[in-house]
Amino acid sequence: MGRPLGSARAAFYRLPDMAGLDPPGKEHWRIMNADSLIDRRRLRRKLGFWRILAVLAVILAVLALTIAGGWRPGATVATAAPEIARVEVAGLITEDRDRLELLEKLKTDPNVRAVIIRVNSPGGTTVGGETLYHAIRDLAAVKPVAAEVGTLAASAGYMVAMATDRVVAHHSSIVGSIGVIFQYVDASVLLGRIGVEVNAVKSSPLKAEPSPFAPAAPGAREMIARLVNNSYDWFVGLVAERRALPEEEARRLADGSVFTGEQGLQNKLVDALGGEREIRRWFESERGVPAGLKIEDREPEKDGWGLFGAARSAFWGLLGFDAAPADLIGALGKASGHLDGMVSLWQPSTP
Repeated sequence: MGRPLGSARAAFYRLPDMAGLDPPGKEHWRIMNADSLIDRRRLRRKLGFWRILAVLAVILAVLALTIAGGWRPGATVATAAPEIARVEVAGLITEDRDRLELLEKLKTDPNVRAVIIRVNSPGGTTVGGETLYHAIRDLAAVKPVAAEVGTLAASAGYMVAMATDRVVAHHSSIVGSIGVIFQYVDASVLLGRIGVEVNAVKSSPLKAEPSPFAPAAPGAREMIARLVNNSYDWFVGLVAERRALPEEEARRLADGSVFTGEQGLQNKLVDALGGEREIRRWFESERGVPAGLKIEDREPEKDGWGLFGAARSAFWGLLGFDAAPADLIGALGKASGHLDGMVSLWQPSTP
């Protein structure tokens, strides 16, 4: 359309030359009602908005499909290159179905030639450590798997590390704290001071024992001790098996002590020092992994919104954000006494 030349109620418009049929310099003029002109402009703005929205929807759909299909920055969608996958196990270890599913997928991913489990954890629940241990052992039966210990791999964190076939730490890493703990609170004295009494009717004396509302019933501590010792014996057996140690030596090391990476190497809890460079050397020289493969981070898919969830995760990832820290904060919040079951967790004493 041309430029308006008329009044508020009507406007004159110059029309373009109709395919060159008019003589040079001749102009067409059309008189239009001003209200019709305003309506037309509004319609054009609406059409422009929906066109932009449609283009964005197509872009998000393509991004979601490529992410769901295994695309990552630096790899093409059609032909992904072979790689070494890196999986992070950080913070408090609990039962994590998403991470277990990730390890299961890595078993059958043809582009993944080896896996690094990077551990930086003080431990967690015994069941959380146990499920990760078995998942890593299943993965190691198919592909080379090694652990890189960061700052800390203690208790259930060490259980995860020793599930791999090669444990590599740094000189100042902390490893060990092999053991199990069951903590409970006796708030009966405090409740008595403020005049609160909690009563219960139980089917047997040891039901729901130990209770935070009363001193432990006779036999409660013995019951918990049997439970803890059974899990402890199982943990020690894993250490003796995985680290090729006599049971007596494994029990000597499993007194709850923690060690530096260098001390861990001396005590055969660690295979080597040096981080990822040492792991890559072992992969290439001992396990036949091709040299020079790129190491790619693999993370559990925690978003349940299908293609849109994948697109949203990719969007935040490109901006440098990750939802994992929020999950870690929530998990650490549970460490104040709300964890169910036994815990294999390193808790350094505070003054």
